[in-house]
Amino acid sequence: MRVLLVDDEPLARSRLRTLLADCKAPTAEVAAEAGNAAQAMEHLRRQSFDTVLLDIHMPGADGLALAGVLRSLPESPAVVFVTAYAEHAVAAFELEAVDYLTKPVRLERLQTALAKVERTVQARAGGHEQEQEVLVIQDRGRTERVPVTEVLYFKAELKYITVRTAARSYILDGSLSDLEERHGAQFLRVHRNALVSRRAVRALEKHFDPEEGEGWAVRLNGIEESLAVSRRQLSAVREALAS
Repeated sequence: MRVLLVDDEPLARSRLRTLLADCKAPTAEVAAEAGNAAQAMEHLRRQSFDTVLLDIHMPGADGLALAGVLRSLPESPAVVFVTAYAEHAVAAFELEAVDYLTKPVRLERLQTALAKVERTVQARAGGHEQEQEVLVIQDRGRTERVPVTEVLYFKAELKYITVRTAARSYILDGSLSDLEERHGAQFLRVHRNALVSRRAVRALEKHFDPEEGEGWAVRLNGIEESLAVSRRQLSAVREALAS
């Protein structure tokens, strides 16, 4: 794996070189180094790289700006941010970074990032790379990318949205209407406060709600809980089940 190191601190580059030399699988070769975005672009014009290990705070154009330029290249390298600042993680993932490492970098964490890069490179080489929609979620001090295909439902709860997958629940800031507008092809509104994954709908059944009385609910694959269906959305849910 050919790596371009981009960091304005020589000591930081030296530490990454040492860590990369210790990586066993996948193995990585530091093919070039740069102390700023302009030097990095010179290297990128002359040769190709599988990945760029990229600092954010640098003189001149910062790492986020450089990552934005890299996205426009015909054969863009995978970007892994390596920075002392955790607060830029959301912006980094919105630029489709493969991973985001905080300094001081641990060997195990670097190897995990390289494994992600390797999967990305293999997918591109096989010609089957797919643009996967993800939600960037801040959760208990960490930032996580949750593929939209894993989401079973979105449910509005007061001032936030519960995002439910088969494995766990997350909390997301935003509005149900915005989510419906962006992902309406994959999700079905079953109630004023809930969207469910169309592919996950398993059954429609009678349901009693203490507040609304007799009604209907949907059951979803992968979880035991059911979600109430409003009378207004009942016909749409029946159509989805029949299709």
